[in-house]
Amino acid sequence: MGKYMIRKNLVFASACMGMLLFGIVFLSLGTVSTFIQEKFGLDKLAVASLASSLPLGMLMGSLLFGPMVDRFGYKPLMLISTGFILLALEMIAFSGSVWMFRVSYFLIGLGGGAINGGTNALVADLASESKGAKLSLLGVFFGIGALGMPLITGSLIHVMPYNTIIGLIGGIVLVPLLFIVFVRFPEPKYQQGFPVHQALALLKEPILLVMGFILFFESALEGITGNWTTSYLKGISLSDQAAIFALSAEVITIGTTRLLLSRLLRTVRPRIILYTCFFLLITGSVTLYLANSFAGAVAAMIIIGAGSAAGFPVILGYVGELFADLSGTAFGIAMVIALVGNTLVNYLVGWISASSGIRHFPFILLFCAMMMLVLFSMVLKMVSHKIKT
Repeated sequence: MGKYMIRKNLVFASACMGMLLFGIVFLSLGTVSTFIQEKFGLDKLAVASLASSLPLGMLMGSLLFGPMVDRFGYKPLMLISTGFILLALEMIAFSGSVWMFRVSYFLIGLGGGAINGGTNALVADLASESKGAKLSLLGVFFGIGALGMPLITGSLIHVMPYNTIIGLIGGIVLVPLLFIVFVRFPEPKYQQGFPVHQALALLKEPILLVMGFILFFESALEGITGNWTTSYLKGISLSDQAAIFALSAEVITIGTTRLLLSRLLRTVRPRIILYTCFFLLITGSVTLYLANSFAGAVAAMIIIGAGSAAGFPVILGYVGELFADLSGTAFGIAMVIALVGNTLVNYLVGWISASSGIRHFPFILLFCAMMMLVLFSMVLKMVSHKIKT
């Protein structure tokens, strides 16, 4: 029993390292974009065009990881995905052609999308109970990576060039890669062939689809908060620095709240946690609309951050319990729906912003929160007789 527990702890540590890597890589893309602009003299529009291959890679990674882990196990997925990210970062650091950067962005998206989904599915499989608590703790490591990377980059930029920093980030990737090599992971669920018909049947599973659409709006809310909050806050006369500080407060709050949830979800029913978070999101959206000062903006972002913390851990915990036999594939379906929501609603905010201004931004946050509330109420009626909610 002791050896088994040690193995589980090592596997969980591998998942946490993968999620940390996901946070590091996606926050380092700002550094990558700056490096590309300086190296080739490209404008922001051209860099944005290059980066368009990133969401395509993420979509493919999110589609492929589920069947792969159910058929071949988690270790090949973790090694291949981490290897893709390592290769992409070194290509960016040392290659000399624009098309190589496009390939690199795609590989980062492919590896990142697979690691994000794979680590969540792995932790759900490891946890025999309180899956939401373990998934919340996993999410903390994304926040650590996301917050730590700008600090490292900012401290190094004055002493070494961009390409060296990017190369060093690639070197950091070697740590989880080597760790994963020596860790024994759970065996694949289907070693003698993948049950294609059962996997396809999940696409028609109402419970899974409704939960996927909760994550559609959760991912959308998180995405537009990260991408559009600073623009909105500058529209109410906050400085760039103040707007970035307010957004940073939201990111820090998500991480600290998930750390708290890793304890609370062991004793408090998940539905109570999630309803509380939806209430906080609604309150935060209204507070953001009413905010006309720096203090009001920070308060709104802290409330929104706390409200954003539970969506993915709780819903993915339900997915892991309900579809344990094909958990990887079920997680993949949910993650793809979430990614589509992030992409579509970001485009919607961009279109609304261009046509009528950014002032409607809080109402879009409010709409996402209300939709999650309605859909979650539907899910509870569908699953209350199957799992503890």
